[in-house]
Amino acid sequence: MSLVPLPDAAATNWVDRFAPRPLRPWLKLGRFDRPAGAWLLLLPGWQGVALASAMGLRAPDWTLLIKIALGAVIMRAAGCAYNDIVDRDIDAKVARTAGRPLPSGQLSLRQAWVFVIVMSLIGLAILLTLTLTAILLGVGSLALVAAYPFMKRITWWPQAWLGLTFNWGVLLGAAAVDGGLGLQPIILYLSGVFWTLGYDTIYALQDLEDDALAGVRSSARALGANVRGGVALFYLACALLALLGGWWGGLGFPFYVLWVFFAAHLAWQVLKLKPADGPLALYLFRSNRDAGLLLAIALALGALHRG
Repeated sequence: MSLVPLPDAAATNWVDRFAPRPLRPWLKLGRFDRPAGAWLLLLPGWQGVALASAMGLRAPDWTLLIKIALGAVIMRAAGCAYNDIVDRDIDAKVARTAGRPLPSGQLSLRQAWVFVIVMSLIGLAILLTLTLTAILLGVGSLALVAAYPFMKRITWWPQAWLGLTFNWGVLLGAAAVDGGLGLQPIILYLSGVFWTLGYDTIYALQDLEDDALAGVRSSARALGANVRGGVALFYLACALLALLGGWWGGLGFPFYVLWVFFAAHLAWQVLKLKPADGPLALYLFRSNRDAGLLLAIALALGALHRG
């Protein structure tokens, strides 16, 4: 059993430092040693709650924000385990992923499926406490999750599909506020799709050579030498759509102030990006937790100001 952190996990992550050894493979299967992805899944949900709250002239409900966060963490774990089940043969050929619990033999295929089922049932229990529209959206997201691992085999833009999947929480969060779903959350959802397309293209830069050898497709490979320009366009679309969604949602003045910092963070990533520098790509990818928090706080303060 591997006792060292996986390549894309922080050396000081809590799983490798504090978790009992028998639990480590299970926690790593659910990516609990790499929390950046959980943040990137839960933040769109918080953003949707904040926007819908502003439209309803109310402050965001903290209990709803907690439910969204817990559901995102649990379902991210289930989704990552399912992704590892589908990709176990490819992961064994890629240096960054070969040490994961399934390709390294730390867990069996049957154990991975048990993990997926248990996490999904916990996620369902949380989902059933929300509005009917949110429940239906949550069930509908399963089609996106189920198809995602196969996208890298059939399209050069699996990052776009991940964007559709990871930002579904915007719609679910908005619908959980009062059961409705207007055009403004859809605009914010599209903003998130471009955000994910940008940050996951950066993430894919780590695996360019291994992906080429394994036959895995990605937006980073598709863009080639134009990857920085591509990320810049994705982030520009993200920032402008977020601004449009907030303006149309009637958010207060604090939203616009913090939106500037959000847009500046995205611009900083583009300026800092060096396509051949894998460790830098991982650092920039992780920094999107802060970018997403900036937008979530901007939306929440805009909602509080209006409410």
